Amino acid sequence: MVRRIIRFYVTGFREMTLGRTLWALILVKLFIMFAVLRLFFFPTFLEKGREGEQVSGELIERALP
Repeated sequence: MVRRIIRFYVTGFREMTLGRTLWALILVKLFIMFAVLRLFFFPTFLEKGREGEQVSGELIERALP
C-alpha cells in the first residue's frame, strides 16, 4: 500500500511539465521569504554565546514588580 502511494507521487512528478515550473517558483518564493526577509525584518537581539543569560535576566526583570 505504501509503495503504491509513493509510486503514484513519483510518477506524477516525473510526468509534470508545467508543474515543475510552478514548484520551482514556489521553492524560490519560500527561500526569499525565509532567508532574505529574515535578514532585514528579524534582526538578532541576543549576543552569541550569552543567549541564556540574557533570556533569564529578562524573565527575572519582568517577574519582579
